[in-house]
Amino acid sequence: MAVELVDEAIDFADELAIATHELDNGTTVLDFGHDTTGGIEAGLLLAEIQTAGLATVQTRMGTVADAPLTHIELTTDRPALSLLCAQTAGWELGVEGYEALGSGPARALVADEEIFERVGYADEFDFGVLALEADDPPTEAVAERVADRTGVPTNGLFLAGVPTASLVGSVTVAARAAELASMRLADLGYDPLDIRSASADAPLPPVAGDETSALARTTDALAYGGRVHLTVAEDSPRFADLPSIAADEYGTPFETIFEDANWSFADLPEGLFAPAQVTVDVLGGPTHVHGATNPQLLADSFGL
Repeated sequence: MAVELVDEAIDFADELAIATHELDNGTTVLDFGHDTTGGIEAGLLLAEIQTAGLATVQTRMGTVADAPLTHIELTTDRPALSLLCAQTAGWELGVEGYEALGSGPARALVADEEIFERVGYADEFDFGVLALEADDPPTEAVAERVADRTGVPTNGLFLAGVPTASLVGSVTVAARAAELASMRLADLGYDPLDIRSASADAPLPPVAGDETSALARTTDALAYGGRVHLTVAEDSPRFADLPSIAADEYGTPFETIFEDANWSFADLPEGLFAPAQVTVDVLGGPTHVHGATNPQLLADSFGL
């Protein structure tokens, strides 16, 4: 399904203001904002690619501190596969000075992260689709590394490069609110297969001037503006720990949090990366609501 969406991106590259080219080893690279303009429509399509075609991603108009802003909505009835086994940026890729976070269905071709064992899923396929969030577009060395890990020949790979400090980057991060809630719930020991559906929205943050500022601002959009509704099979006493308000650092802009940690994300508590507000609807049981959005912090982060 992701390959079909990639074909659509290639066919409509001009309309989407993106570009594609083929590396010498046959890998197809899709540029979603490095040397191209990109846009909201390109971001929506890339978010669908990242979720392996198992989620519906769209826009709506909303507000932040009374200012009209685009919001990104995502809905899926296969959250374990689309969010945890695909959209999560769980592949840390470093090759010859190139650093990226990989997301998308090619992660399931490797399937060495714990979440794949818990979900009980792995892929075998002749093609691989991976989105790479990085400062620069992927190179031949990157493609060779991905091919080696996935078992897919380089001419069967499609690598979508996107900088965080781009309009496409802002869209794809804003589409992660449901993924954050689902991953947080799984980290709390909840069976990911008991998450039956997920819907979410988050404001589209203005594009920052550099990658570090963009990373902080897009995280603010999720932690202080992301809203999630989950339908689950089993009740749990840990639902109150899902939203970002449960973290001790809540209320601090992420640029400050990241600077205090010297931008070493491994030193940050997992509970920081969570949406602002979560409703959990237990099938045949209670409905829990936890957390709240923080419009004033968002307004400061976005420069409104």
